[in-house]
Amino acid sequence: MKKKKRAAESGAAKTKSAAARKAAPRRAQAAPSQVPPAPVPSAALTEAKATIRRLRAELAAAQAQIAELQASAETDFLLDILNRRGFERELNRSIAYIKRYHASGALVMLDVDRLKPINDTYGHAAGDAVLKAIVKTVTRQVRASDVVGRLGGDEFAVLLWNLSETDAKAKAAALEQSIDRLTFDFRGHSISVGASAGVAILGPHSDVSRALEEADSAMYVRKAQRRHEVASQ
Repeated sequence: MKKKKRAAESGAAKTKSAAARKAAPRRAQAAPSQVPPAPVPSAALTEAKATIRRLRAELAAAQAQIAELQASAETDFLLDILNRRGFERELNRSIAYIKRYHASGALVMLDVDRLKPINDTYGHAAGDAVLKAIVKTVTRQVRASDVVGRLGGDEFAVLLWNLSETDAKAKAAALEQSIDRLTFDFRGHSISVGASAGVAILGPHSDVSRALEEADSAMYVRKAQRRHEVASQ
């Protein structure tokens, strides 16, 4: 009996020893996760925060410079309105809005009459003065939500929001009349100019190229009509 008891105790001891050996690696593996991370030196942390602030400031400055360059690339420097590139971008965005929200709008194309003779006779400074006066006249008669742009030379375009075809044509006629009333004094001579306006209505099926072509065609029809009216007087 004593031999059997000692054998049983010996087997139990061996079992406990084997279990302890198996458990030991698990405790050894678990131990590292319980070790707290080494504290970051305060100087290094301060330097990292300063670097982040500097990078954010540089990013903001770069974004502001990009926005400024884009704005300058789309602005007519002489008249401080959109140039053709900027106006076409705005027109494209507006047409997308009209299509999505079923809004309405109109595009008015304005071509200045008799500007070339003024440039040829009195110089480009005189022509620039005429253009500035025309822009001032046009912008005074449209709303802040409307858009005025110079397409090139003596051609201007106006994007009008929420107008029916009848109202858009009435506005185009009013712009013509306002420009016709402008007079300028160059070297003791009183000079007048004029403008011909064409209208294209913007709707769900419009696109930039088609709208510009329609307004341009209507403008040339109006220009021919005005010449006929002058010849008939």
